Amino acid sequence: MTSLSTKSAGASDQKTTNTELSTEDLAERNLVVQPGDEWKLEQGLRADELPILDQTKTPASLDSHKTGSNVQGSNEDVHHPEERHPDIAHIDNDKEFAEEREGWRGYVEWEDYPEKKALAHKIMISHKFPPPPDFQLGPIPDTNPVLEGVRWKLWHKAIGGTLKSMPEESWLRVTQEKHKDMLHVLEFPYNGESPKRLTTALPITPNPLFFVRNHGGIPDIDADKWDLRIDGLINKPQTLTLADLQDETRFERVKRVVTIQCSGTRRVEQIGMYAGEGDEMINAPWAEGAIGTAEWEGVTLKSVLKYCGGVTGPGKGKLEGGKMSHLEFSGADSYFKQNELMNYLVSVPYSKVKAHEVLLVWKMNGKPLPKIHGYPVRALVMGYIGARSVKWLYRIKVIDKPSRAPVQAKE
Repeated sequence: MTSLSTKSAGASDQKTTNTELSTEDLAERNLVVQPGDEWKLEQGLRADELPILDQTKTPASLDSHKTGSNVQGSNEDVHHPEERHPDIAHIDNDKEFAEEREGWRGYVEWEDYPEKKALAHKIMISHKFPPPPDFQLGPIPDTNPVLEGVRWKLWHKAIGGTLKSMPEESWLRVTQEKHKDMLHVLEFPYNGESPKRLTTALPITPNPLFFVRNHGGIPDIDADKWDLRIDGLINKPQTLTLADLQDETRFERVKRVVTIQCSGTRRVEQIGMYAGEGDEMINAPWAEGAIGTAEWEGVTLKSVLKYCGGVTGPGKGKLEGGKMSHLEFSGADSYFKQNELMNYLVSVPYSKVKAHEVLLVWKMNGKPLPKIHGYPVRALVMGYIGARSVKWLYRIKVIDKPSRAPVQAKE
C-alpha cells in the first residue's frame, strides 16, 4: 500500500499536523486546495473516519511535528550527494547515465548493459533514503497532488544523468497535457484520475481526462528518431520505424475502441483495511477514476510478427516442442526495485496476439499519443490490466515463458 498523508508538489512527504494551513501557506508551497473538498468526496469518506499516518519522514522531521512545527522535511534530510561514498567517489553520474540516443530524452538502456545496472546498484546502496511507509494513521490531506513521491524523486537525483530532471520534466507534461481538474493522487511517478463527474460524462474519455498510472519518469522521444526492435525467437528479427508501421502497403491500419483499467482502481478502500506499503512503488490512493475508454489507431501485433517471418517453430505461436511463446514488451521508462534499475518489462502470451487483441498504436482519439500516454508508440493489450499496455514501447522480444522481469514476476 502507500502513505496517504504526504504533502504535495514541492514539499517532502510528511505527517499531517494539528495546525490548519492557511491559504497563504498553501500558495507558498505550491499546494492546491481541492474545490469543495472534492478529493474526500471522491473517496466517499470523511477525513476523520480514515486512519492514516505517513511514516516516510526522517526522524528529525517527525520530531519537528511532535512540537507542532510546520517545518517541512527536505531532500537534504536524507540525501547528501556532496558526501559521496568512497566506492562511488570516482563516478561521473552525468557521463555514465547520459542520453544514449539522439532524440531519446529521459531514456537509459538497462537490459543490454549489466555493468550499468551494477554501477547503478552501487550508487543506490551508498545513499540513505527514506524508508517505505508501513502504516497510515491520519487524515487524507486536502492537497492536490495528494502524495509527492519523495523517495522516487531522490532515487532519480541520485542516479543523475538523463534521469536527474525526470521529476520536473514529468510534472511539466502533466501541466501541458492533463485537465486542470485532474485529481493527482501521486506527483511522481505521476498517477492521476479524473473526478467521477468527468470520468462518466462521455462514453469516450477525452485525452486530457484519461487516467495515468506511470511507474517512472516520462521519456521524451522524437517520432522520427524512434524505432522498434523485434527479436528473440523470431525468424526474421527486424528494427522498424514509425514510418514503417504506418506504411499501409505492409500493415493494415486498424481502429479499436478499448477500455483500459488499472488494477489499482478503488485502492483507497484496500488501504483503509490493510494499511502499509511493503514495496518501493507507492500504491496511490485511487478512487474509481483509474479507468478510461478511447479510440486507438495503429496495427495489430500479429501482422507485425507475420512480417518478421513469424515465431520460430511449427507455427501459430508455438515453439519447438509445442510450447506456446510469449511476447515481452520493453518500455523506455526506468523502474526502480530493491536498489536495482531496469527498463519497464512485462509480457503477454501469444494467445492474445493470435486473437488480434494486441495492437501497436500511435493515435488516441484521433490525435497523436500524448507524451504522458506513451508517445510515439505504445502497446495496447485488450482484456488485461493496464500495466500490460506498455508505454514508450521500443522492443518486443519473443520468449519461451512469461517474463521474469521484476515488474511482472515480483509485483
